[in-house]
Amino acid sequence: MKKLLVLSLAISAGAAFAEPDMEKYNKSCSVCHTTGAANAPKTGDAAAWEPRLAKGMDVLVQSVNNGMNAMPPKGMCFNCTDEDYKAMIEYMAKPAE
Repeated sequence: MKKLLVLSLAISAGAAFAEPDMEKYNKSCSVCHTTGAANAPKTGDAAAWEPRLAKGMDVLVQSVNNGMNAMPPKGMCFNCTDEDYKAMIEYMAKPAE
């Protein structure tokens, strides 16, 4: 129940964020997050994103900036801002429709 609440809050909070710059998403995040390459959580797979979102957005953005596991620093989006990363994380964590 607690996890569902965290996920619901994170998704609801996502409504406050602007949609991501899809050009930046397509050139960087989508390469791995569309297919799940290198164990990346897939875009639209809310269950895979749930434990990540539970860590908090600041931790996730820090992971993007520093790189994590197979993801290189900045996720290969060197002109992205932290706000861009937040919008893309929210976009990827939203359940697929």
